[in-house]
Amino acid sequence: MKKNFKLISLTLLICILSLNSYAQDKTVSTKEIKDLIAKKRAFNKKHGFGYRIQLYNGNEQKARKFRARFRIEFPNNEIKLVYRAPEWKVQVGNYKTKLEADKDLIKFQEKFSGIIVVPMGK
Repeated sequence: MKKNFKLISLTLLICILSLNSYAQDKTVSTKEIKDLIAKKRAFNKKHGFGYRIQLYNGNEQKARKFRARFRIEFPNNEIKLVYRAPEWKVQVGNYKTKLEADKDLIKFQEKFSGIIVVPMGK
């Protein structure tokens, strides 16, 4: 009885190991990976990637006032004035992740209300 159990266990083990090693042979070729990376980089160039904090969205005069006020309150942060017809946007930072942007959002909300995190390129 013990011999049969050992034989069945050994056979089952060999089957599992052979299936596992076969599954590892189905890896994606490096050419396919390089093609996907190239497509992602092209997409990022066209659409941008990352996040910014938007302080204002509206007319030009108010946008310039917001930018000047922000520069006084937070002089070490990158700020950008963006025009997308018909509105002007005041955006801060170049964050790789939304979490990074959210951390600064909390800090900026002490001085500015109604600000939001937006994907870059919007």
